[in-house]
Amino acid sequence: MRRRTTNWAIAAGWLLAATLTPGASFAQDIAAQQGGLSATLATIKRTHTVRLGFRESSTPFSFLDQSNRPIGYSLELCQAVVEEIGVAIDASDLKIEYVKVTSDDRIPAVVDKKIDLECGSTTASFERRKQVAFSPLMFVAGTKLMVPRGSTVTGINDLAGKTIVVTKGTTNEQAIRTADGKFRLGLKIVTADDHEQSYQMLDTEKADAFATDDILLYGLIARHKSQYKMKVVGDYLSYDPYGIMFRKGEPELAAAVERSFRKLATNHDLMPLYEKWFVSRLPTGEKLNVPISPQLEESFKVLDESAANN
Repeated sequence: MRRRTTNWAIAAGWLLAATLTPGASFAQDIAAQQGGLSATLATIKRTHTVRLGFRESSTPFSFLDQSNRPIGYSLELCQAVVEEIGVAIDASDLKIEYVKVTSDDRIPAVVDKKIDLECGSTTASFERRKQVAFSPLMFVAGTKLMVPRGSTVTGINDLAGKTIVVTKGTTNEQAIRTADGKFRLGLKIVTADDHEQSYQMLDTEKADAFATDDILLYGLIARHKSQYKMKVVGDYLSYDPYGIMFRKGEPELAAAVERSFRKLATNHDLMPLYEKWFVSRLPTGEKLNVPISPQLEESFKVLDESAANN
């Protein structure tokens, strides 16, 4: 698989700024002054359990292995956060409870306290930040199209009047609706509950294209071993910075998330973690071979430098 390239000049500055959780260091100071624990940490201390929301088909971020156990890049990052939470509440024996979430119900799951951390492939958009909080930047993706290998579609304009499937509750759905209105394509936009169902709609010819983040499309192609059946095409229709999602208004939790990322950066664990899930062969056998983008690599460096200066 070839390295993804695009013009990131406009987005790069914002993405680098998003590497650091706004106000996290300040929030840590406030928490220390207040004493006591915020609601989520108090509950975790009482139950000795952290509930991690996972996705079933967001390879390589959050997916199921051959034994149907949740694994992935995002889940490993969340496990590092759990360790830091244990330090914060002086509990080294925290249990992890995995809770399945979908694109559509993941934000309510956080807000309604059904999960403590959402460990999937979630874009830290401005609108979402009104409801939930996000970790520092962990990946940068963008909306592209998957079409059958024999399709003549090379971009969104070639889909005029045709059917395109998107996964319900994703930023990709809005990106497609925006493109549809902008170019007056008359698209028939249908939704599926998760990425696997979206893929199956394309595979069974119920849709002419499937739109989601490019890395997730590559992950689905690898998992289904459909390199000779499907392809990813088109220009980027959105830019999507990913983060771990958690509840707003809890400074101690935000500080623990921030510290865990800073420790990973300072210990130089982020690059090996990226290599494990995006370049090396996955535990399920497939290999994405997607080198890190210059933007994400720079973001990791900024995080490391920021930790060194604190």
